[in-house]
Amino acid sequence: MTAVAARPRLFALTWPLLLELLLGIGIGVIGTALAARLSDDSGAAFGLANQVFATLFILFRIIGAGVSVAITQALGAGRRDQADAVARAVVGASTWLGLTGAAVALIAAGPLLGVVNAPPEVAPLAGTLLQALAPALLMDAWNASMASVMRAHLRSRDALAVVIAIQLVTLLVALAAMPHLGLVGYALACTCGRAVGLALHILLWRARLGLRLRPADWWRLVRAPLATVLHIGIPGAAENIAWRLAFMTSLAAVAQLGAHSLATHAYTMQFLYVILMFSLAIGFAVEILVGHLVGAGELHAAHRLVRRALALGFVVALLVAGAFALAGPWLLARFTSDPEIIALGATLLWWTVLLEPGRTFNLVVINALRATGDARYPVMAGAASMVVVLAGGSWFLGVYLGWGLVGVWIAYAADEWIRGLLMWRRWATLGWLPHARAAHRRLRSRTSS
Repeated sequence: MTAVAARPRLFALTWPLLLELLLGIGIGVIGTALAARLSDDSGAAFGLANQVFATLFILFRIIGAGVSVAITQALGAGRRDQADAVARAVVGASTWLGLTGAAVALIAAGPLLGVVNAPPEVAPLAGTLLQALAPALLMDAWNASMASVMRAHLRSRDALAVVIAIQLVTLLVALAAMPHLGLVGYALACTCGRAVGLALHILLWRARLGLRLRPADWWRLVRAPLATVLHIGIPGAAENIAWRLAFMTSLAAVAQLGAHSLATHAYTMQFLYVILMFSLAIGFAVEILVGHLVGAGELHAAHRLVRRALALGFVVALLVAGAFALAGPWLLARFTSDPEIIALGATLLWWTVLLEPGRTFNLVVINALRATGDARYPVMAGAASMVVVLAGGSWFLGVYLGWGLVGVWIAYAADEWIRGLLMWRRWATLGWLPHARAAHRRLRSRTSS
């Protein structure tokens, strides 16, 4: 049986990814709730530190955005040796990227929080939490790359099992430690959970993939397989970095509105992350399947798959966002008793019903474009919207015009729709086709040689 014949259907690959993502977000929601119990300032600090943490995590996208594509294309073409070489190479690259991210968190926590205008009452709490998360950031680098390899081999259920273990350990330690250590207790929980995940990944690589890591694999940088990863990874990371910088600029605008608005933003964003996970899971599944199809030369099947997945994602986004908007006041009351925060957060969730369908284009189509090798178009086409609409619009509508968080949410929605329609136009007009054909020819020539 070939690798392509063993390929599962979209739903069979999507549901473990969805559960995996929801578990990750669920721990964030629980952590936010535990932090909010300490005080609204602690809740705002938790949200702000996690946004900076997520920005540092983008360092790992330099290889993370390319490893799945490189391995799925190799497996689709029947090149297991090349897939294994990529897997070993990304472990060493993850070590250096993880150490870099951890060092930045330790040394530059204060300046990073200053960039996002952290209020004086929030900054010390957020800075301490960010520094305490540095070890977790290093282990995240390893776990993220190793999990990507597992999913590329269609082992999404095994990857899900690791995430369940990580989040269970994190939750138990957080519940025990946060009442005594505050926000630092959450950082300790994250470190413990990720250490368990790393151990499980090492075991699963041996048992499921037949890959035993050598000591040199943890630090060595191998040029040839990394070149394949970076061809996709650098543009993919650039797109993520551009969005994250624009989002952090919008977060600075929110901080300009005060700690009250920052807390509302932090609480509402927890639900926004849950909503987008449904479309993101579909997007990740599409990336894996399209990569296999491109490697096998089944380009017509890839085109049909993306159109079907986009329609599914659009419907799911509307239904899930609508459900959260209806339940908004009740959900927000789990975080705070402040009636102003609850009312404003509920309004933002209704704006999310408009925002999320537009985001679906980006989450599904960008992953599909990347899987074909067309990785540069998303960042080139979307950069202007990120700078002008997302970043500039948040300041203009939220601060200058005085629309507050509603103005910021309008800027979010406008940016997602503009970029999403650009991505769909690229796919529908087959602008990705030359890249997919070139990738297939390259893999076929290596096989014949």
